[in-house]
Amino acid sequence: MTQIPVYAFTGFLDSGKTKFIQETLEDERFNAGERTLLLVFEEGEEEYDFSAYPHKNVYLEVLDQQTVTTKQLQALAKKYKAQRVVAELNGMQQVGDLYMRFPENWVVAQEVMFADSTTIMAYNANMRNLVMDKLVGAQMVVFNRLEKGCDVMPYHKLARAASRRIDILYDYTDGTTSFDEIQDPLPFDINAPVIQVKDEDYALWYRDVSEEPEKYDGKTVSFKAQVAMLRREKNGMFAPGRFVMTCCVEDIQFCGIPCRYDKAASLESREWVMVTAKISAEKHPLYKGDMGPVLTAIQVIKGVVPAEPDVATF
Repeated sequence: MTQIPVYAFTGFLDSGKTKFIQETLEDERFNAGERTLLLVFEEGEEEYDFSAYPHKNVYLEVLDQQTVTTKQLQALAKKYKAQRVVAELNGMQQVGDLYMRFPENWVVAQEVMFADSTTIMAYNANMRNLVMDKLVGAQMVVFNRLEKGCDVMPYHKLARAASRRIDILYDYTDGTTSFDEIQDPLPFDINAPVIQVKDEDYALWYRDVSEEPEKYDGKTVSFKAQVAMLRREKNGMFAPGRFVMTCCVEDIQFCGIPCRYDKAASLESREWVMVTAKISAEKHPLYKGDMGPVLTAIQVIKGVVPAEPDVATF
C-alpha cells in the first residue's frame, strides 16, 4: 500500500495557519502538481484562494475533527486519488485523537504549530494541556505578530518546556523572520565525572537523555528515584524514575529508565533509592526498536529520603 504523506498545521483560531498554507500551495516548489487533499478542521476568517495556485489539483474538504472517521478519510483519499494530505487542525481538539483515526498508510511527514504572540500566553495560562498537546509533536513552532525588538524569551521558554528539539521561528510584523538562537545551559554538568541530577532537575534530565541518548553514552549519572519493576525482564533489571507532569495533573506519568542491577530482586516497587549508574545508548523493548538510554548500576542505595518535589515538572 502506497504511503500518503500528511503535512499537519496546528494552532488556535486565527493563529495564521490558513495564510501559511495558502502561501505554501502558491509556491511551485511545494505545489508541483501533486494531487493534494486539503483537509480543514477549523474555519477561520481567512479563506483559501484556489485561483492563485500554480496547479489546480488541490481538493478542499471541511470536516469535523471530533467525528471524522477512518473510513471517511480513506474514501476522500480514494475519491481524489490523493498523493498527499495537507491538514489544518482544530486548535481546541487533541492532535493525537485525530492521528489515531488516520488511515494506516497516512504518515505524518511534518507538523508545524502556529502561535499568535498576542494570545498564546493567555491560552497557555488557561488551556495549557491543549498548548502542550500541539507543541510536543511539532517539528517547528512559529510565533507570529511579534513587534520587532520585543523580548522573545517567554516564547522560547514556552516551546522549550515541551521540547528541546523543536525549531522556533519568530515572525515579526515588519515582515522579517528569524530563527531562535538562544542557548539553554543545562542545570547539570554532563562533562563531570559523575553527572549529579538534583530532584528538581530530573524531568529536564530525563527528557534530554531520552531525546539525545548518544550524547550521554559512556557517562555516569547519579540521581534519586523510585523503583519500578519491569514486567518483561524481572531478573537483573529495574527502572528507576520519577512521576513527571508536563502540563496538568491529568498528564502525570512515570518516566523511568531501564537499569541493569544484579540485586534488582531485592528492591521493593515504589521505594526511593539513590542510583549511580553508567549510561549507554542501546535498543531496548521499551523504545520500540529505537535507540534509548539504558543504565548499568554501579551503586543503588536504599532507604533514602523521598525526593522533593515528589512529582517532577518540566
